[in-house]
Amino acid sequence: MFYSLTGTVVFFDENSVALDCGGVAFRLFTTNNTLRKCAPIGEVQTLFTHLNVREDALDLFGFADKNELDCFKMLTSVSGVGPKAALAILSQLTPDMLAVSVAGGDVKAITAAQGVGPKIAQRVVLELKGKLDSFATSSETLGNIAAVQKATVSYAGEDAVNALVMLGYSKSEASIAVGRLDGNLSTEEMIKQALKQLAKNI
Repeated sequence: MFYSLTGTVVFFDENSVALDCGGVAFRLFTTNNTLRKCAPIGEVQTLFTHLNVREDALDLFGFADKNELDCFKMLTSVSGVGPKAALAILSQLTPDMLAVSVAGGDVKAITAAQGVGPKIAQRVVLELKGKLDSFATSSETLGNIAAVQKATVSYAGEDAVNALVMLGYSKSEASIAVGRLDGNLSTEEMIKQALKQLAKNI
């Protein structure tokens, strides 16, 4: 029904923004990432929109870019993931970060979103694996996705990733570091070289 709305920002709180469009103010629920990009009150803002129809309500959702909107729709297509959970995930992770997390099976990164438990996060990983690559907006993200996909191809890589996770790194961080290495290295050598890479990123 709505593709986008352009209007003057008249209100915002921790999870929504209101746009005055020709004298009618529309309240749109949104993510922290979009709120950070929004214009201040009194200035004009365009948001890409999605209308969610329920028996007892019409909820309008708005996003600063179409990439985030499309990612939101993809998340709500997952069994058990409603708009509230999808907003929470996209408030915690950008579409780029989510694509990398799903590619690497990083359930913990997704459960960092408020109200999202392990079962929902596992469903997101299971149902969206291989479907989020199109949301990568940079060559760096595409490289990271390729790295996490490569990381666990060998037993040595999988063991190295698990060892790094036990040392306190996230699964995404560990997978990216290991995936950039020569797959023929031993587990021990992978861990050593991955630790050097990770130390440079601190």
